[in-house]
Amino acid sequence: MFRRVDVRIEVLLVHPGGPFFARKDEGVWTIPKGEAADGEDLLTRAGIEFEEELGIPAHGNWIPLGHIKQKGGKIVHAWAFEGDLPDPFALKSNVFRIEWPPRSGMVREFPEVDRASFFNDEIARVKLHPAQCAFLDRLHESLPADER
Repeated sequence: MFRRVDVRIEVLLVHPGGPFFARKDEGVWTIPKGEAADGEDLLTRAGIEFEEELGIPAHGNWIPLGHIKQKGGKIVHAWAFEGDLPDPFALKSNVFRIEWPPRSGMVREFPEVDRASFFNDEIARVKLHPAQCAFLDRLHESLPADER
């Protein structure tokens, strides 16, 4: 999701929840995303993941941004759409369960996403997972020159 602020755009990024990312900020934020089953329509899955991670539906005119391969080998497909968060906005992310602390025998639930925020391009490039910065470039390239 992106929005226009004056003549610039801001992109919505999410911070992964759970204990592994609790104290990390730069380079760990991401676009809302998830895994698709074999043969599943990727755009449909992207919309589902957006709603599961934020608690609001994704809708708008979809802009295909292609795919990237992250350092660990994960391939991420992305689309953009123009929109904004409702006011007021309350994040409602799905949760995951892990044993925490490790080897404690205790299983805890954590939100998949613990924060969501809009960032201008300069800040987004610092916060965003490095491989996903290509999506920012592609979004800017897809917009008319006076709207970048």
